[in-house]
Amino acid sequence: MESPLQLTFVSFKKDSYIVVEGKQSADRFYIIRQGKVRVSKDVEVVEEEGGNIYGPGDFFGVVSTMSNHSHIETAQAVTDCILISVAREQYGTLIEKNTPVAMKIIMAFSKRMRYLDEALTRLTLKNTAEADPSHLFRVAEYYAKQSQYNQAFYAYHQYLKFCPNGPHVAVARERMGKIAPYSKAVYLDGSNEEFNRFYPKDTMIFSEGMTGSELYIIQKGSVKITKIVDNNEVLLAVLKTGDIFGEMAILENKPRSASAIAFEDAYLLAVNKANFERMVQTQPQIVTRLTTLLAERIWFIYKQLANTLIADPLGRMYDALLIQLEKNRVPLKPGASYVFDFGPKELINMVGLPLGEGNMVMHKLLENSKVKVADNKIQLSDVTEVEKQTEYYRKMQKIEKARKAAQALR
Repeated sequence: MESPLQLTFVSFKKDSYIVVEGKQSADRFYIIRQGKVRVSKDVEVVEEEGGNIYGPGDFFGVVSTMSNHSHIETAQAVTDCILISVAREQYGTLIEKNTPVAMKIIMAFSKRMRYLDEALTRLTLKNTAEADPSHLFRVAEYYAKQSQYNQAFYAYHQYLKFCPNGPHVAVARERMGKIAPYSKAVYLDGSNEEFNRFYPKDTMIFSEGMTGSELYIIQKGSVKITKIVDNNEVLLAVLKTGDIFGEMAILENKPRSASAIAFEDAYLLAVNKANFERMVQTQPQIVTRLTTLLAERIWFIYKQLANTLIADPLGRMYDALLIQLEKNRVPLKPGASYVFDFGPKELINMVGLPLGEGNMVMHKLLENSKVKVADNKIQLSDVTEVEKQTEYYRKMQKIEKARKAAQALR
């Protein structure tokens, strides 16, 4: 590492705490130079891949630092340690001077992201994450039944392309013929020439299950990231101008784990693998942005994983709203109002409830006078109400857990 970076070396004695979960304002992360560090979470929802003892060359605290959120883990020295401390504002310089470190962080994020995404799918949706081309037919069938012909046509086309000898080829061809007049699907096979692309509202950019070779940067408009599980469309995120998505295909060369659909008319910049590697070396600001976005997404998935542990579905709904407020950095001031950019159906999807049960829970939520729905958007008249309710349900959860533990000891 070169000197203009002015990296700081810090020492920690065995058993001392380096970062503590929940502590606000993470402004630096650490690369281990010597020694071992144990990284743990208050709510261990899933066992971390590769275990939780880190050694020289490993790093921790990047997710919270780069997403500018509170710490999602506690790090404690297992032995005496020497760490390299990297402040958030130094990250751009670090990757300019040391591209391999940037790639190592991005690749580790990518791997962690996919692992957590699969864990979240298993937990919230009681299902294994499917990412193989035969799933494309199910995606197409779902959208065809919903009369969403742009998405259906696109997914049928990808099924025929990736599964030319699949069992549903004849059905897919027949369905495509019927819905072709009603479909405005675009870029069915991508494009090697057009890096600037326009996707009209409700057209698919890529479908879960297909392999991909591009990531996308939103120039204008918004894109929703969704997944079809148990014949339900689950909304994972709504991305806005400046956001990057689809990076997994470039980083890991694996099938898409979710679909991307233009939520409104979207203008995108498509970046392929060769361009991406050039970009890492020549445009550190884009790589910093990608790291920040991946960090933001990992932080968000951890929060969603913790959400799955709240047994009461109404508690999960309040917690999901609180996560969205935290994610959007909404100050929790008493009496402050807020309008979410989604409605009841999306909230039901977020907490992984079947529509029937979800509607009943939603009805209970709306009994709270500080929560209402207008223009199909959830509105709060006081943001602190969500925090108060979430804390109540988390407290109930802890009491119940302690009661069960005490019973088990009898």
